[in-house]
Amino acid sequence: MAMITVTKSLLPILAIVLLFSTTVNSQGLVVGFYNSTCPNAETIIRNEVIDILTKARTLAGPLLRMFFHDCFVNGCDGSVLLNGTKTDPAERDSIPNLSLRGFSAIDKVKAKLEAACPRTVSCADIVAIVARDVVVLTKGPTWDVLTGRRDGNRSVSNDALANLPPPFVSAQQALNQFYIPKGLDAKDQLVLSGGHTLGTSHCSSFNDRLYDFNKTNKADPRIDRFYRKKLEDKCKPNDQTTLVEMDPGSFLTFDNGYFKQLAKRRSLFFSDDTLMLDPINRAYIKRQALDGADTTEFFTDFAASMIKMGNIGVLTGTQGEIRKHCALVNK
Repeated sequence: MAMITVTKSLLPILAIVLLFSTTVNSQGLVVGFYNSTCPNAETIIRNEVIDILTKARTLAGPLLRMFFHDCFVNGCDGSVLLNGTKTDPAERDSIPNLSLRGFSAIDKVKAKLEAACPRTVSCADIVAIVARDVVVLTKGPTWDVLTGRRDGNRSVSNDALANLPPPFVSAQQALNQFYIPKGLDAKDQLVLSGGHTLGTSHCSSFNDRLYDFNKTNKADPRIDRFYRKKLEDKCKPNDQTTLVEMDPGSFLTFDNGYFKQLAKRRSLFFSDDTLMLDPINRAYIKRQALDGADTTEFFTDFAASMIKMGNIGVLTGTQGEIRKHCALVNK
């Protein structure tokens, strides 16, 4: 089993610290929300994430992805964690979420918090803090996570299908239909897509680009032909199970490597590839793709966009609830 060794003393070295005001924001969130009710909450979460990644390094990407998939569907309310039934499927049962992993990791973190501070720390905040921690622990930036979210009790499969941008639409379509309605802009879309530096994707998410682009029975001509050949060797038509690194050779490290792939037309997803069609995006991507490019710009921008995304549709105050088990609405 692959191992990762990270000590708390190394964490400042692994990150660029983004200072953030501790005043309550317009959504009612605040840095240090649990300082008096569960003062060790973030330490407990960090220690559990270290343990999780020590045993399964490949969970970093999925745990980051979980935060995106939670926030984009009815806001950052932990609803992606709720179980559904055969007659009432939940968000996690929807096609875009069938490949999500890391639910048991969130349950592990929640169990530790419940033992220390029962019914205090929301599942929504756990998802947000875990996403930050996996980025830090894979050598990415850090930021102060605004907390105080409460957990929603609605989780409907069709909501996920309607709100998560699919990989086969253009970047412009995704921006207009999914990002802007949620208060995010083109810069957010670009830098959040840079999060694809972590993790893997199933062949089924991009096989159409290899074998039947736009129903032509041909490959997408935008894909670099050498990269396409490598993908075809890994992904046969109708392959639903094979996993491919999104940032080859660097998929366990948070860096600007995904932009280097984009600049070479070696991205898996049509939605990411077409980011290059916008001149502002293209200039940004090319800056990150330069040999020896500093990560400061991307890291600072990514942290800011993660904070911004974490404000989408939050429940605070007496709204929602604090679940005892993240997969179940309280009874």
